[in-house]
Amino acid sequence: MTSTPPFINPTTGKLDTDQIIKESIPLSKLIAAVGVIALIPFAIATTSGLFERLFILLTQFILAVGSGVILLYVITRGIQLAEK
Repeated sequence: MTSTPPFINPTTGKLDTDQIIKESIPLSKLIAAVGVIALIPFAIATTSGLFERLFILLTQFILAVGSGVILLYVITRGIQLAEK
């Protein structure tokens, strides 16, 4: 049983742009959510001088953890697509 690679249209052999767009929408929503969450402590740090370093550290922590979550999502989704 031969399986076709993800994002390749089996009939034409070209890129399946519909599937690419369908898969990129949840990923872009996840990236935007992490960015918005990280923007909150960054905005607090830049607007008020109170605990500026603490909020900058919190922003970096949120971005680091968010990047890890995004990477885990991409790996997990890639494994799911490869098994189809």
